[in-house]
Amino acid sequence: MEPHAFWQSVEDGPAPPPPYDARFPAELPDGRILWLPTRPLAGTPNALASLILNQASFAVEETLAAHLAGLLRPHAPDLLVGLPTLGLGLASAVARKLGHARYVPLGTSRKFWYDETLSVPLKSVTSPGGGKRLYLDPRMLPLLDGARIAVIDDALSTGSSMKAALGLLGLQRLRPVAIGAAMLQTARWRAALDPGIPVCGVFRSPLLERRADGLWPVAEPD
Repeated sequence: MEPHAFWQSVEDGPAPPPPYDARFPAELPDGRILWLPTRPLAGTPNALASLILNQASFAVEETLAAHLAGLLRPHAPDLLVGLPTLGLGLASAVARKLGHARYVPLGTSRKFWYDETLSVPLKSVTSPGGGKRLYLDPRMLPLLDGARIAVIDDALSTGSSMKAALGLLGLQRLRPVAIGAAMLQTARWRAALDPGIPVCGVFRSPLLERRADGLWPVAEPD
């Protein structure tokens, strides 16, 4: 597939078996598949399949949002909190699917009315340099008080971004009823997050290993 052709459509399943090479078939809850590009990890025999949600077609974004809304609905959230950057669009779409009137965006840009005590350090797998902070707009606090919150990101990889978001909400003694993501990338995120908070993911993307005949998923715990 051409680089710009990824994330533009969902195809009928079932997913073909390994080995894989330049693309990985992520299986959705309805059995259809979304092809993801594989990204080699420098200095290792491994690769990851990636999702860049703001490059996806509107149809794919709507499909992922509908699936995630269905997975979150049993937890009865009445307010979604979105992580920057790619989690914001997903949170907005999922909130609409759930019939919500709005959602609460977190941000990395400090506005002049923000309170530094409503922020935490932020580092993610796609922005490893650090130096960023994650902010909660103090004007949003009345919305969060007493709400059943679900926190949304596009993907869970190392779990560091979501851990920062949970820590930020924890400053206000807020504990989400669920975490939602389009992609659960490997199982590394489990060690970073509170095991008591349910995690809803539309599809899984395993660690891949280069073998003689191509890329194969690495066995990971469920």
